[in-house]
Amino acid sequence: MYEWNEAVQQMIDWLDAHITETPTLLEMSKQIGYSPYYCSSRFHAITGVTLKNYMAARRLSLAAEALRDTDARILDIALNYGFSSQQALTRAFVYAYGCTPAAYRRNPGPIPVSMKKEVLFPEYYEQGDRNMEKTILTEAKVRVEYIPAHKYIAVRDAQVQAYFPFFERHNCDEICGVIESMTHVMHPVVTCHTGGWFFDQGRRGYTYGLGVPDDYTGPVPEGFEVREYPGSYYLVFYHPAFDFLQDCEKVLTRVEDLAWNFDPSAMGFAWNETECQDYQRMLPETIGYEVLRPVRKG
Repeated sequence: MYEWNEAVQQMIDWLDAHITETPTLLEMSKQIGYSPYYCSSRFHAITGVTLKNYMAARRLSLAAEALRDTDARILDIALNYGFSSQQALTRAFVYAYGCTPAAYRRNPGPIPVSMKKEVLFPEYYEQGDRNMEKTILTEAKVRVEYIPAHKYIAVRDAQVQAYFPFFERHNCDEICGVIESMTHVMHPVVTCHTGGWFFDQGRRGYTYGLGVPDDYTGPVPEGFEVREYPGSYYLVFYHPAFDFLQDCEKVLTRVEDLAWNFDPSAMGFAWNETECQDYQRMLPETIGYEVLRPVRKG
């Protein structure tokens, strides 16, 4: 039932907010308003992992982030994220990522960190179930943006053309976790978790990854490919911020209908998809939804 997705999302949000406080199942159940048994069983049913395993993975991932981004002592990081000792953190780190915390700090390469889960998606939404702010739907619009030269590290799949079919064929948690571990090297414009499209023998395929600076020479995760793209202008087809649960399908349809049927010559351009690829930005609460197609002067 939809209300259980909402309840589990509340659990996830509460756990992440209190992750350094050693939260207990009983404390969380009091906050959510359900019994510990129901909290535990529904969490497992909806997320596919147990509460215990989810918390362990999140703590380890946040410890890895602290190792990468701070100068805190490894012992302090271990204790802050619920490990009994530095040795306990090291054992868990080696088991999950194949290296010690100290080695990772010296060379923070891509690792499959565990991201905060999200269990609210449009397919769970039923009209009238929730009191939601009204979204102002508008017509999709177009603007011009320049993206400088960069590299793009991603998983490519020529058999699919969209986000959800892509992740039906690939491990979403693993791919997104690896991408999340590379935020410290991401490109300022083509950021982490940027999807997109490429053309393979005249057919559009889908790709998901992150941009990095054009001088990046670091590691490329297993299963990912790196491509180099020159600076280019892009036509950005967009809809501003919207209610993801209520209006996602409508917004995507409006933006993509305009993007895939637009004549760039009306703005003095021609498509440049032989040299560059298309990109996709989805941040419903802030920028909304955008499809970017590269162009050159016509």
